[in-house]
Amino acid sequence: MKQTRMRKFLPVLLALIPVGVLGYPAPKPDPTAPKSDVPEHVQSLRRAMMDADLNSLTFHNMDELFTTRTVARSGPVWAIPRADHELDFKYEHKGSTYSPQQFLDRTFTNALLIAKDGRIVAEIYRNNTNEKTRFIGWSMTKSITSILIGCALQEGRIKSLDDAITSYLPDLKGGGYEGVTIRQILQMRSGVDYEERYDFANPGTAARNHELALVQNIVRFADAARTIKRIHPPGQVWQYKTLDTAVLGWLIERVSGGSTVAAYTAQRLWEPLGAESDGFYIMDGPPGVGREFSGAGFNATLRDFARIGLMMLSEGKANGHQIVSPEWVRESTRPTGGPGPGYAYQWWTVADSRAFEARGLQGQFIYIDPTTRTVIVKLSYFPPEDVTSREEVAAFFAAASAWQPR
Repeated sequence: MKQTRMRKFLPVLLALIPVGVLGYPAPKPDPTAPKSDVPEHVQSLRRAMMDADLNSLTFHNMDELFTTRTVARSGPVWAIPRADHELDFKYEHKGSTYSPQQFLDRTFTNALLIAKDGRIVAEIYRNNTNEKTRFIGWSMTKSITSILIGCALQEGRIKSLDDAITSYLPDLKGGGYEGVTIRQILQMRSGVDYEERYDFANPGTAARNHELALVQNIVRFADAARTIKRIHPPGQVWQYKTLDTAVLGWLIERVSGGSTVAAYTAQRLWEPLGAESDGFYIMDGPPGVGREFSGAGFNATLRDFARIGLMMLSEGKANGHQIVSPEWVRESTRPTGGPGPGYAYQWWTVADSRAFEARGLQGQFIYIDPTTRTVIVKLSYFPPEDVTSREEVAAFFAAASAWQPR
């Protein structure tokens, strides 16, 4: 297990940025809370890491801001064939027509990869990134966690998705997760009272958990599940909650036989996938106590994120290995029904299409369209609260998927 800390760009930022001038302000000290060992300047940078004037840098340097746990690659690299091609198509958005070159700037792109029929046809890096740069996936991590649940299920470590989560995590008895099944958590239908709202001026449960677990590292992110209340009957209401995925990560840790989420990811996904670079999770605490942020903390290269998409496109097969069953790929990417958006087991589905995608905060995407055998990975730095760019990305993905390079 390799632990990394801030090394390269952090000293420069520390010299330039006074405490608290970016991001949201530090909360008032709580005399009853444990003291954080994270330096104040580092806490300030963590609060500012999503800001529009920093995120084009921080989103591909997260190992400078957090303790991390490595997901090691091993063995033969899955070589992806290439058929590089000019992006000679257009897309339409809100009555105007744009080129892919315009798209890169208009939607805050750090890196873009398009694969057709298992071949890379375009691979673009911007803003001082390259094929070795590792980018934060944010909530694309949720889809990786879903793959790992599928692996644990086929190994018999999880007996059934309809088992109560407390059968594996008795730590959750007495709280809102008691009586909730693994399937309901995968579907974001746990019913617990965890509104995914990050108004740090008026913090709710999610904002407080972010601050205490990820910024100050004085609690573990998943531990909020121990005492969370219930707001809806399990299974009835779809409500997006990173806490649900954190519970799934805790489940993987518990059933992995004394291992860690990072080690299980390496053994069951990263090594058989033929990844070409180590990945890593950011941690919610220092070595010995911290857990992987399994809801949004995985980092990898552009090509390795593409390998995940190509594996899902190939019904769970990659580099000569059946990583997860075809049945799991189909079930985990099938919409679970309303009310709510097109959502499966931690994957988003695309309306009027067989396509599905992993999505992450501020513009991270792995888009997979089985109909056209297209995989697109876009790694971005959307400004906070940006919703317009996502609509334009959807228009571009539809056009790129329909595009047939000649």
